[in-house]
Amino acid sequence: MLKMAHVTPSDVVYDLGCGDGRIVVMAAEKYGAQGVGIDLDPRRIAEANENAKAAHVTDKVRFIVGDVFTSDFSEATVVTLYMLPSVNERLMPKLKAMKPGTRIVTHAFTFGDAWPSEQKEEVDGKTIYFWTVK
Repeated sequence: MLKMAHVTPSDVVYDLGCGDGRIVVMAAEKYGAQGVGIDLDPRRIAEANENAKAAHVTDKVRFIVGDVFTSDFSEATVVTLYMLPSVNERLMPKLKAMKPGTRIVTHAFTFGDAWPSEQKEEVDGKTIYFWTVK
């Protein structure tokens, strides 16, 4: 997902529904980006913080217990998601309103016919989709 988004050290990567934080941690560790993960589950956020400590990237990442529908992720230059289509579709207006050039990558699910992806790629049997905010 990060490779498809062409993440660089100047990016701010937000992972919505971040779980154990692996995408945000990898964005910092492998690409030098800043990152923020948002998840509803405090236990997953605690796990994400432990993973960031183990990877020595706590200076580049942070994790928030929060609801992606009410959280502010407007500073993102890259947004990653692994959510069901119904959740993606509810987030679509907020994502489409982000600053032009923001890159969005989803794992497995799209935004439906309302917002066709610009790129689709199979990676290890999984489908990854890519959009750029216009």
